[in-house]
Amino acid sequence: MINIVLFGPPGAGKGTQADVLKEKYNLVHISTGDVFRYNIKNKTELGKKAKSFIDQGALVPDEVTINMLSAEVDKSIDTAKGYIFDGFPRTEAQADALQQLMDEKGTQVNAMIALEVDDEVLVKRLLERGKTSGRADDADESVIRNRIKVYYNETAILKEYYKKQDKYFGVDGVGSIEEITQRLSQVIDKL
Repeated sequence: MINIVLFGPPGAGKGTQADVLKEKYNLVHISTGDVFRYNIKNKTELGKKAKSFIDQGALVPDEVTINMLSAEVDKSIDTAKGYIFDGFPRTEAQADALQQLMDEKGTQVNAMIALEVDDEVLVKRLLERGKTSGRADDADESVIRNRIKVYYNETAILKEYYKKQDKYFGVDGVGSIEEITQRLSQVIDKL
């Protein structure tokens, strides 16, 4: 089983690459954003809990997020060849919780693969996406720059977490979709 944490700043192309890689390697793509939206929309118990925090402008506690991810993994654990985690973990505590979850499922995180993209390229990509996505946070350059800053200040620390385990791989995230997929595949094929 291959389990990958796909990582990178907003606009790096994680969602695009996750869609390609899940088909190529027959992996299950678990996007925490999608999992949150599904649980909230369907008013599951976990969705109601998450919504109560979101409505207050608070972060959803790790325990709620992990429980959602665990339920998502359980849906396909018997048939999956592995998972791509997109948008999680974001902190060391979450990384520890993900490892514990994987241990409980009899597997492990094999690699964190980070798409590395220059900030100015990210801003340009997100502004372009904002023209068609309808997402307000993709249409305002100052909001975009703040999202990138938050990523570096709060989330990029996981690079060191996975480096200590020899599981961190940085990949150039600039080029065509196919070129980037090829670079990612070179890492995955060695796992």
